[in-house]
Amino acid sequence: MSISVVLFTSDLRVHDHPPLRAAVTGADAVVPLFVLDRAVADAGPASPNRDAFLADCLADLDGQLRDRGGRLVVRAGGLVDQVRSVVEETDADEVHMAAGVSRFAHEREQALRKALESDGRRLYVHDAVITALEPGAVTPANSDHFAVFTPYFRRWSAQGVRGVLAAPRTVRVPDGVRSHALPARDDVHGLSPGLARGGESVGRARWKAWLSDATDGIDAYGDRHDDLAGDATSKLSPHLHFGTLSCAELVRDARHRASRGAEDFVRQLCWRDFHHQVLAARPAASTADYRTRGDRWRSEASAREDVDAWREGRTGYPVVDAAMRQLAHEGWMHNRGRLLTAAFLAKTLYVDWRVGARHFRRLLVDGDVANNQLNWQWVAGTGTDSRPNRVLNPVRQGRRYDPDGTYVRRWVPELGDLRGAAVHEPWKLPARERAGYDYPEPLLELADGLSRFKRARGID
Repeated sequence: MSISVVLFTSDLRVHDHPPLRAAVTGADAVVPLFVLDRAVADAGPASPNRDAFLADCLADLDGQLRDRGGRLVVRAGGLVDQVRSVVEETDADEVHMAAGVSRFAHEREQALRKALESDGRRLYVHDAVITALEPGAVTPANSDHFAVFTPYFRRWSAQGVRGVLAAPRTVRVPDGVRSHALPARDDVHGLSPGLARGGESVGRARWKAWLSDATDGIDAYGDRHDDLAGDATSKLSPHLHFGTLSCAELVRDARHRASRGAEDFVRQLCWRDFHHQVLAARPAASTADYRTRGDRWRSEASAREDVDAWREGRTGYPVVDAAMRQLAHEGWMHNRGRLLTAAFLAKTLYVDWRVGARHFRRLLVDGDVANNQLNWQWVAGTGTDSRPNRVLNPVRQGRRYDPDGTYVRRWVPELGDLRGAAVHEPWKLPARERAGYDYPEPLLELADGLSRFKRARGID
């Protein structure tokens, strides 16, 4: 009997899953395997939110496989050692897995391939499982990747995505393959109280509901996605991060809508692919400036009080504080909130973007390396943005994207009695009224401007 192993990583689903399809089609039996790899935990900041969401995803994946006659095998330890162990125990001929883009993923694939080939086994790495297009699918004539989004988007749009694969009807798992117990959300401590549930079933239900929502769904996305107080974004980024939804399938479904909102949503999915192809070509960008600007950032140690105020949502700028408190409560933040809070730390407080990126990765359930690090670099002016000196004014951002202050009042309840746009500038209240609000004064006056702020701290 021929046996294949399917190694799940950031692709925790059964629908539109090329490695699973290839294994089921090419072998008599399949071992669906997930390794709780200690190296993953060591590679980045600890994140209880992602641990809890992962537990949900694995439980759902196990349920999906059991519905098809199979089950998920879970092992803990070094990934290469655990995969080799399963291969030896089952006498499997080959291993299938999705391609990654980070330096860590590439090194893991290389180590696994070398180990399996030394044992006479084969590793098949499948592209376009985690992204809609594989990172090298489109390249400019003079480089191995696109450094500017718009030309990439044109080529990406013309390329088209692969066909969507149905989930297998049956998954036959060999008898007697031992497995660790599945991790459980209840065993995770320190997670955000409003953290959403994970899993393919939840993700597919969310996608279906958002497609059919006439008011806040995909067709309204172009007009509503920057509305901080509204609930008009897909909120599917955690599911894309864990691969409980297929990016290729989302692109195909969205294009069938033929609406402006759907087109705008596809453009956002393309941004995700864009960052993945940048990181695949320049793995060092996860920690080093993609484009060095000669900035002399304030370190976390030198800006301790300002960084703590930013993390805790007490900068004195209500829309910034609201977004940071949403992050702490939900492990997720509205995209516009991510942009303006990152800009406030990097451009207004002039703190090293890596400080903010680490904090986001600790809390964001969707905090993957490609999108988190490269979006932070875009904001900081060290990434792919063609306007590296862009500075966002939090007051103007608040008035524009939360015009009546609903979002601020939701997350900064101490300002709940302030009506309308006045909530964005509580320091302008008369002193007697201001004393009635338990809310901090702004960390700095925006009228001073970025250059004066830098000079005041000896940064030229």
